[in-house]
Amino acid sequence: MMMLRSLLRERWIAVVVLLLAANAAILLLSIMIGEFPIPAAEAWKSVFGLGDPAYHFVVNELRFPRSLVAFLVGCGLALSGAILQGLTRNPLAAPGVVGINGGAAAFAVTAIVVFPAMPIAWLPFTAFAGALAAAALTYVLAWRRGSSPMRMLLVGIGIAASTSAYITFWVTSRDIQSVKQAMLWLMGSTYGRTWEHFWPLLPWLLVLYPASLAMARRLDVLKLGDELAIGLGSAVERSRGLLLLICVSLSGAAVAMAGTIGFVGLMGPHIARQLVGESSARLLTVSALAGGLIVMSADLLGRAIAPPIEVPAGIITAAIGAPYLIYLLYRNRKPAK
Repeated sequence: MMMLRSLLRERWIAVVVLLLAANAAILLLSIMIGEFPIPAAEAWKSVFGLGDPAYHFVVNELRFPRSLVAFLVGCGLALSGAILQGLTRNPLAAPGVVGINGGAAAFAVTAIVVFPAMPIAWLPFTAFAGALAAAALTYVLAWRRGSSPMRMLLVGIGIAASTSAYITFWVTSRDIQSVKQAMLWLMGSTYGRTWEHFWPLLPWLLVLYPASLAMARRLDVLKLGDELAIGLGSAVERSRGLLLLICVSLSGAAVAMAGTIGFVGLMGPHIARQLVGESSARLLTVSALAGGLIVMSADLLGRAIAPPIEVPAGIITAAIGAPYLIYLLYRNRKPAK
């Protein structure tokens, strides 16, 4: 048993190191590649303020903060997805599927259209309020002498459809100038993201990532089922509520800064599960790194496909994520009895 634990720990450390290296490599490529190419050495020097002044603006004001925002957004969405899949005990659950992202998007679009002068720092709180409202409504409607993961999932799908209709109403009922920014935001992109977006987003991850790790054991217990969790002495509803709050906060903050980048909350946890297994303490960390890698890669690919035109990262993740979801449905199908 001790040898098995040692092997699992060594594998987990190796996976984390490899993912960190992959994220660093994509970050470097994101800084280097563009209409104005920058050599690798100059890119790193500019990050630390030591490079040629000619590269400083492009690196430190445009590409570097944009890539960091993409990384944090991916981390938040994948962490949220990993928690939600554990809560619902459904590997196909994701914030975008059960209405959490929809609630965040609905409130954010309303704020963008109705209050265009609102400071960017307030947008995560606005999106969080929307995500919280969607999650609370899901929780209440799914309650029947307790909260059922399956009922939560089904109700969440209905709320996701409702928020989509609400957003469509706003987009089609306002003048084109009012909704242009909202439409660009809804595509899911890190285009134009700067330090002004990075600094408001960073504290959410710095607080919520350790909070999710602190709840990892409770999440593992909830995965066993409510009856067994209660038998083990777990306060099921309180644990579920706290984890759902963390999930909502992560998703809301990420959606606020980059729009609705779909399927990251689905793909990130699945990739992590294949690499390190089901243990939540390891799964959450690897999910975050995998999510950051997915969004940064999608952003880089969107810039490199047909410059100077940029394809939003949300379109790239959807193009990859939709077939991946079909694959998961096919792999997890149950034979008819």
